[in-house]
Amino acid sequence: MTKKILTTMMLAILGVLSVQANNQLKSPDGRLMVDFIFAGGRPYYQVFYNGSIYVEPSPLGVVTNIGDYTSELELKEVKTGEVKESYSLRNIKRSHVNYVANEMTVSLAKKGQQVMDITFRASNRDVAFRYTLYPQKETRSCIIEREATTYKLPAGTTSFCAPQAKPMTGFARTAPSYETRYGIDEPIGRNGWGNGYTFPCLFRTTEGWMLISETGTDGYYVGCRLLGEANGQYKIGFPQQEENNGYGPTTVQMALPGNTPWRTITLGTMSNIIETTVPWDLVQPKYKASRNYEYGKGSWSWIIGMDGSCNFDEQKRYIDFSAAMGYRSVLVDALWDKQIGYDRIAELARYGKTKGVGLYLWYNSNGAWNDAPQSPKGIMDNTARRRQDMKWMQENGILGIKVDFFGGDKQTTMKLYEDILTDANDYGLLVIFHGCTLPRGWERMYPNYAASEAVLASENLHFGQGFCNNEARDCGAMYPYTRNVVGSMDFGGSALNKFYDASNTRGTRRVTSDIYALATAVLFQSAVQHFALAPNNLTDAPEWAIDFLKKVPTTWDDVRFVSGTPGRYVVLARRSGDRWYVAGINAIGKPLELTLTLPMLNEGDAQLYLNNQLSTIKISKKRTVKVNIPDNGGIVICQ
Repeated sequence: MTKKILTTMMLAILGVLSVQANNQLKSPDGRLMVDFIFAGGRPYYQVFYNGSIYVEPSPLGVVTNIGDYTSELELKEVKTGEVKESYSLRNIKRSHVNYVANEMTVSLAKKGQQVMDITFRASNRDVAFRYTLYPQKETRSCIIEREATTYKLPAGTTSFCAPQAKPMTGFARTAPSYETRYGIDEPIGRNGWGNGYTFPCLFRTTEGWMLISETGTDGYYVGCRLLGEANGQYKIGFPQQEENNGYGPTTVQMALPGNTPWRTITLGTMSNIIETTVPWDLVQPKYKASRNYEYGKGSWSWIIGMDGSCNFDEQKRYIDFSAAMGYRSVLVDALWDKQIGYDRIAELARYGKTKGVGLYLWYNSNGAWNDAPQSPKGIMDNTARRRQDMKWMQENGILGIKVDFFGGDKQTTMKLYEDILTDANDYGLLVIFHGCTLPRGWERMYPNYAASEAVLASENLHFGQGFCNNEARDCGAMYPYTRNVVGSMDFGGSALNKFYDASNTRGTRRVTSDIYALATAVLFQSAVQHFALAPNNLTDAPEWAIDFLKKVPTTWDDVRFVSGTPGRYVVLARRSGDRWYVAGINAIGKPLELTLTLPMLNEGDAQLYLNNQLSTIKISKKRTVKVNIPDNGGIVICQ
């Protein structure tokens, strides 16, 4: 069946019989194609890869308080061009990117007045599009009430998506915070728990893979979600009114002309999904870095010792531990202001400096949007107090901050993220967010942005044995395909304790292997990594494991997908300098036999971490390796 016939049939189903224009945009290699369809005064699009349809004809447009830009439109012109850009970032999956895409901009009018452009880009693995809205006579601002942006997926598609939590639920009414389990291979036609799904959303069609997300969101828009419908159709959803404890509008205030964030679709092979750089390809830095920010590894007492570990003596012990590991930092978590105090934090910072170890300090974002009691609070939401504390941190050599417990995705909260980042840069501070939204191109937009949680992360391993039992399936075999594809992920893992307790004799029990911990140090990408290690691991963990975690990089130059299926197993390769790390984990419920093809490695010897030991393996001329990975275990090959 030809694309034209398919388009006509689909539009007939939609009740639109006359196609006035059908403009095509192809990727540079010709394998990916976007059709812009203008029919009955309404804009639609569809997406193909290798001749197979991935997104069926789907509506586009926005509804504003000054006009409905979804219908009764007029097609003014279509312009095409090429986009080429090279950029370097030290804190994403690939340190240097050459971005090449073809571009098509469609200009639409209403009653003769230009109202909107839709700009499409097609690279060899990604489709992206956004809206540009224009002033209407003397009207130079508007409220965007909703987007009509839709994704109609083919029959037989399955999903790997994380449900959006109901606002003002969970711990201290802090939801939604992007901390729910991903479904695995679920039928489409659902809507999560009734509130849609958080980005990114992964789908498997009968022909391949597709990841839907967004990028470029800042303080001038809302964070969006994906709303599922019974017919397998998904739509862009704005925040819910209950978010932020009901404070602030769910709509967007926009000065005109103005751009929306980019909607992104990565499709085709799983290699395309894993290796995409589309979140950063489409954005630009919003300000210059105030200094040369340094990343690296660190330790973190809270995941093992909880709130009680936040005292002067224990944090000093963790500084000594980080120094012994050759780590750059210690993250001092919640309640430090009460249990240590500002003066003694300054003393800890001075002590750390003698050891070559700096501090990150935890803050509560909270104004009045949830009930999280942990302090320090009432600072990050207050410009004057925020900058006062940041000046104090700069004077005492603090490396960065971890800000927790945000209130949702409304524009007012997105503005708070941006304000914190901007002020922190003025004082030379790196920023990590927790209990937060998904980063959307922020590594490039904000030079002092380090990472975000925005995932069901390691603290849950401390809180529930069920989470430990499913760690490999729900985390190790899922996040490299979903959450971590689109942004730095602060998971706080790679534990070597047998138990999540300072005594290492009680509490929740880790069921994954030590090599699993090593593998996730490679699989989970973040330029700043605070591992769930403890000082006792210097004597009670295998020497080869400690040595690996001393040396493993946190910044990478390249990434390659090797093998895997979401929720079952994963094998990736990352390169730092001229050294490759091939890492994998197994969550299929039994040992996994694989023959890996590793063209990035050289013939000859390589280090093999497998079956709780370090050995040497020979890489053949064919660059193939046969391995058997234990259930809940991992593998790492280094060369």
